[in-house]
Amino acid sequence: MAATFELNERPDYDDVLQRIADYVLTYKVKNKEAWNTARNCLMDTLGCGLLALRFPECTKHLGPLVEGTVVPHGARVPGTQFRLDPVKAAWDIGCIVRWLDYNDTWLAAEWGHPSDNLGGILAVADHLSQKRVAEGKEPITMRTVLEAMIMAHEIQGVLALENSFNRVGLDHVLLVKVASTAVTAKLMGATRDQLLSALSHAWVDGQALRTYRHAPNAGSRKSWAAGDATSRAVRLADIAMRGEMGIPSALTAPQWGFYDVLFSKTNKDQAIKPEGERQFSLPQAFGSYVMENILFKISFPAEFHAQTAAEAAVTLHPQVKDRLDEIDRIVITTHESAIRIISKVGKLANAADRDHCLQYMTAVPLIFGQLNAEHYEDEFHEANPEIDMLREKMEVIEDARYTKEYLEADKRSIANAIQVFFKDGSSTEQVVVEYPIGHHRRRKEGIPLLEDKFRSNLATRFPAQQCQQIFNVCKEQKGLEQTAVHEFVELFII
Repeated sequence: MAATFELNERPDYDDVLQRIADYVLTYKVKNKEAWNTARNCLMDTLGCGLLALRFPECTKHLGPLVEGTVVPHGARVPGTQFRLDPVKAAWDIGCIVRWLDYNDTWLAAEWGHPSDNLGGILAVADHLSQKRVAEGKEPITMRTVLEAMIMAHEIQGVLALENSFNRVGLDHVLLVKVASTAVTAKLMGATRDQLLSALSHAWVDGQALRTYRHAPNAGSRKSWAAGDATSRAVRLADIAMRGEMGIPSALTAPQWGFYDVLFSKTNKDQAIKPEGERQFSLPQAFGSYVMENILFKISFPAEFHAQTAAEAAVTLHPQVKDRLDEIDRIVITTHESAIRIISKVGKLANAADRDHCLQYMTAVPLIFGQLNAEHYEDEFHEANPEIDMLREKMEVIEDARYTKEYLEADKRSIANAIQVFFKDGSSTEQVVVEYPIGHHRRRKEGIPLLEDKFRSNLATRFPAQQCQQIFNVCKEQKGLEQTAVHEFVELFII
């Protein structure tokens, strides 16, 4: 006979929540490379946000919900004059950072962009630093911001190593919300119980579907989804700080928890897992591994699975630019994740559709020798019909080795190869690029170019003297770490 009641014994918090909370509250970042990479990540992330301010479709979203709102010690949005409450400021900063798909990337079973968390981190830190100074206390320093970045990267990245949320239809911004909730609650001074409460609400909260990232619905929501997630995190952290009770078995509660409701399919065949097997795999302890190995988008504002394809296409450009009409077919050899997320045929409806199309991101540099944000806009696409002509001649195939090494911890390659075949039977060589210039294996080559990218992005918004002042502060590790957060943010106000 079936039970007619539920056993109402309140459990302890789920182990995953406790592991995240204890990491955030007790871990000490000692790795020098992690601190240095976090500084470079800060530069790159803010620069991406500044560049996005050139696009009205982005800036239309910014500013207070009620015009004229005055917020004491309000958080500032870099590159603007907005002073907002931390929740909306987190939304705006997260939006501009992600708009052009040009900030950092983490690729594993799940992918994502851990610097999206800067929206919540910087908004909360700026507000609290101003508030502390007004109360006669010491300000928050940028070292605290860098530490929060390292920890947010780690939480998001380690959760992504062996857990594919996209396989069950969930968007990776879920992990932004969880990571941002943890670190912003800590910034607010959360106790362990408050932090656990905040984390439980992040998991119980409604989670975004990936619908807006895939054909036939790809659109601009993917450019503000992470801003929405990091903003929601700030709100949830604030709710917990006000004493709101947590939900201890948010993940494991039978029938009602995250595992059973939203993570109950296998990553292989979508069959329902038996109870007891619906849980996350955490293959390593939280540390600073993710920040140390983060991938930077240096050369192209393009979805990361296509970075090496674009680089290969640029290499082939001189050989094909004068022979476009002679091309018979173009073979793109890639890895499974690229096929699943960005290989698409048919009409591309908007810029967000184009910057997530492997074929489009290969065709443009083949024709023009470069790929930048303007190349995704409607006007450019309509003026250059040869782009779609090349797309129609493309074949995409998987290389099993590329797929395997994409997931190997000591490699994490993102390989693509391009070869162009002509109607007369001739062909180019196959150009293979296994690691993009923003990869950990190409750090020495990449960082000077990352700094050049930052300088260029600064110049789109500020006069030369202000650009140089900002760059000087960001370039010097010790000096940056000692800078008060509110003073740092003031450098970015127009």
